[in-house]
Amino acid sequence: MRLSILGLVFLAAIPVLVSANSLDNDPQAELSKANKALADKNYSLAFTEYERYAERSGLAQFSLGLIEQNGWGRSPDAVAACKWFGQAANKGIPAAQQFFGNCLAQGVGMPVDGLAAARWYKAAADQGIASASCDAGELLIAGKIVVQDVAQGLALCTSAAQAESTPAMMKLAALYSEGGTGTQDLALARFWYTEAAERRVLEAQFRLGLMLSEGLGGDADLPKARFWLEHAAAEGYAPAYLATAILYANAPLDPNTGALSPADLAKIYMWNSAAKAITQDPAQLAEISRIEALTLKVMPPQWKPDLDQRVAAHLKQFNETQDAPL
Repeated sequence: MRLSILGLVFLAAIPVLVSANSLDNDPQAELSKANKALADKNYSLAFTEYERYAERSGLAQFSLGLIEQNGWGRSPDAVAACKWFGQAANKGIPAAQQFFGNCLAQGVGMPVDGLAAARWYKAAADQGIASASCDAGELLIAGKIVVQDVAQGLALCTSAAQAESTPAMMKLAALYSEGGTGTQDLALARFWYTEAAERRVLEAQFRLGLMLSEGLGGDADLPKARFWLEHAAAEGYAPAYLATAILYANAPLDPNTGALSPADLAKIYMWNSAAKAITQDPAQLAEISRIEALTLKVMPPQWKPDLDQRVAAHLKQFNETQDAPL
């Protein structure tokens, strides 16, 4: 659980939260100026406008918490964010209830209180935030601030995942993959990564691609591994770049020429170049240099300018200028 989870997603859901919540009766028009300022990234005006209505508006309180949490127009202040999330939670804002549960679980500006965190997670889940059930499940699985109950924790996360919560799918997949609490089940990890990958979660596509390439949790399937890894890479998920290049480098040779196909050779060069542009990891750079040297020995030199332009356009699209750790 991280306090800084997906603030923008919840901002997009603000109209739903308001209409669904009988405890927060502020008309939308009241916050329209603040909402527009926030959308325009005029954070100073947005903060001022939300603060005007914060005494009675749970939605304004929640928005102030997001501003403090994400450091929009100011330095991030987790303690101030938790203060606002707590007020909004008591006003019945579902996402604020989940966020306030995180504050209590982590002891941000207040003592750690696992039981209270679990209660707020349940309140959020009861109002439709399915992933909050899995937050409570994580507490039970870890057993650090509540009494451990791994089976119940897994049941809560499974229920959330079955309710289409992609964060819950990812948490389940990680739990089954890592198995730190005796829960390792690579087949289930692969299943939940597949479910999340099909819902366009880029990390899931990357993790699934690795499992498929290595035969973890089932048979190896290199064409599917390449599909998922390249899909993640094409959407700007930087950790997938080098893995995609490596899979193309190990693609079957053309039976007519005994060499890699021109398309595969171009893909090796492009994804390897993309990885080179964004990583500072010495081990990765050594592997990238090795692949680059082998590729340039067989790739026609006249391809390079066009392929370099494609790589540069991709990196510009996703604003990738620095290391993206696994």
